[in-house]
Amino acid sequence: MNNLIKIKDVSSKYSITARTLRYYEDMGLINSTRSDDYAYRMYDESAVRRLEQILILRKLNISIKDIQRIFSTSSSDIVLEVLEKKVQNIDDEVALLHELKDIVLDFIREIEQVDFADNSDIKLLYDKAKELETQLISVDYIGKPSNITRLIEITEKLDKKIPDIMVVRIPGFKAVTCGDQPWGEMFKEGGYMYQLWQHCHLYKSVIFDCFDFLLSKNDKAEWICAVKDGVTDVDVSPLKLIDFPGGLYAMAVSIDEDDESIQKVEDKVCRWIESTNFELDKGSNVMFNMPYLYEDGRDIAYKDIEKGLGYKQMQRYFPIKLKDDFR
Repeated sequence: MNNLIKIKDVSSKYSITARTLRYYEDMGLINSTRSDDYAYRMYDESAVRRLEQILILRKLNISIKDIQRIFSTSSSDIVLEVLEKKVQNIDDEVALLHELKDIVLDFIREIEQVDFADNSDIKLLYDKAKELETQLISVDYIGKPSNITRLIEITEKLDKKIPDIMVVRIPGFKAVTCGDQPWGEMFKEGGYMYQLWQHCHLYKSVIFDCFDFLLSKNDKAEWICAVKDGVTDVDVSPLKLIDFPGGLYAMAVSIDEDDESIQKVEDKVCRWIESTNFELDKGSNVMFNMPYLYEDGRDIAYKDIEKGLGYKQMQRYFPIKLKDDFR
């Protein structure tokens, strides 16, 4: 026991959550041990070294699937293949960015020649912008018709580096709630997850076959599940019913229990919101759930989706509203 490190100490030392450690273990990347006199997971020196390797690879944006491949063999061939592919991807993106920069500079030089005192020049600039917007690649924009074609190709390739973000409207619904609880209390055996699951037969789907949402509230969280019409407080006692107002949300997918993926998705969604006519609605909470996980109230995972992706999806919902200038 003296050579083993507690899960909470590992979590604190490397600034990762216990959920992420469990996720890495579920993926077969690290191993923990338990003893008869201690109920929680413990990690030996080799597991901690392996964790450090995982964290470095994740910082390099290496996928969990590729990390599994790397650790599945003692040969260096796989890690070299993965890293060489990463270098190639970086080189490709750098080349695209340089080319995009040259195209933008060409556009700037053309705009600098426009006389804004001349209405005909302003009209010409507007027409050129419309040509770009509608992707009329046959029009000679600045004497270099290939620029527009290439611009479209480049931006499409670069856009694929960003996770797709969908704006969804979640309707209001009546829900059973566990109330605001410490994160650690949610998933304990016999805890609030267990209590909520006792009422699965009363739940109904809201979006993407999901009936539940976990609302983030700083160091606490609230778990809510949508209930069918006619359900009363007596039916869900000792839990309570609330009216969830719903609203607009910017939604994107991350990897369940992978803090690295979750943080990257959150950062990109927040930057994306800043580029739109929306803003974060600070009167509501960020929330998340697992799409397509349940069927007919039973805890049945859609294994074909998970096997195809190589991970479990987590949907993260960011409350948004129109900026004042656009209301």
